[in-house]
Amino acid sequence: MKAMVCRNGELEVVDLPTPVPGPGQVLLRVTRAGICGSDLHARTHCDASADVAAEVGYGAFMRSDESVVMGHEFAGEVVSYGPKCRSRWKPGTAVVSLPMLKSGDAVHLTGLSALAPGAYADFVVASEDMTMEVPDGVSPEQAALTEPLAVAHHAVRRGEIGKRDVGVVIGCGPIGLAVILMLKAAGVKAVVASDPSDGRRALARECGADIVVDPVVDDPWEAAARAGKYLTRATDLFDTAFSAMHNLRRVPGLPWWKAIRAAEKVGATPRGPVVFECVGVPGIIEHIISNAPFRSRVVVVGVCMEADSFRPTMAINKEIDLRFVFAYDPAEFRETLHMIADGTVDAGPLVTATVGLDGVPAAFDALGGADRHAKVLVDPTSSVSAL
Repeated sequence: MKAMVCRNGELEVVDLPTPVPGPGQVLLRVTRAGICGSDLHARTHCDASADVAAEVGYGAFMRSDESVVMGHEFAGEVVSYGPKCRSRWKPGTAVVSLPMLKSGDAVHLTGLSALAPGAYADFVVASEDMTMEVPDGVSPEQAALTEPLAVAHHAVRRGEIGKRDVGVVIGCGPIGLAVILMLKAAGVKAVVASDPSDGRRALARECGADIVVDPVVDDPWEAAARAGKYLTRATDLFDTAFSAMHNLRRVPGLPWWKAIRAAEKVGATPRGPVVFECVGVPGIIEHIISNAPFRSRVVVVGVCMEADSFRPTMAINKEIDLRFVFAYDPAEFRETLHMIADGTVDAGPLVTATVGLDGVPAAFDALGGADRHAKVLVDPTSSVSAL
């Protein structure tokens, strides 16, 4: 079979043996595979990622001196099964799968490990237990977006954002756009999107952002303040306490402390917007902490591959809630697939190009500094090699 391999940062199409599914595994013919920001990072920073992965207990993340078939966002058709499978689907059935492959007692990350070749190829092996049938009417292009949209779905859930909260998305690359889609799918009424790129701001509008800001010209935090009333100065926070006590103590017999707790339960106490950091470069977390309103909840979705720093005292003084997110669970993956199927999420604006295997290097280069591109898909049967 044909496959695109990465070694020492170089991408090359090579001939490889068609993989043979092992116990509990299913062989898929790849219909579409997505190019992810994690793939771009792994191409040039895989050793740093592997070091961190090893620290948290996973020692098989790809290294620069290994030849790795990348591609962890994919849709395919069932070809055959390995031993000990239930053979749930007929050959030709359209499926998607979580990019995790179990071999013996070990679990490997599909497309990000030499031990689990990915989907920039004619065929890929998946775990039968982690594979799901694609509902009728969902195209391969739509199905291949299940994985990146599941990442965004998980991030939005971790943000615990309410429909009346304001969501602020910093960075409108593929993951930022996916977060916008999932915020609107969750019913969030006001979504502010910020990106310096004209092309990406246009895509943010297509994905449903209510307010779109060029941070070079306008302040996204002022835009957020227009969508919701927030505290931006310490004196404002102090004043709310004095005002509340003054008003509550004027009511005879009212246990003011219980009234304050009751107000908390119904969301009547001051809080900030829910901010999604989708850039992943040094300095962004510090920028958000320093500029976001008091009591903002910050969900870090962007993957920064370098050491970074921020001022904890600023975060403490403003009571910033900082959360980091990674991947998704199987239920979130299925929920995402069915949101695509029932039209809750229209991911069409995300896909800006499709290339064949020969076009993957050009797509990687273009996405590294993309202005108009968001999600580029790979169709192994296509001869398109340029964007």
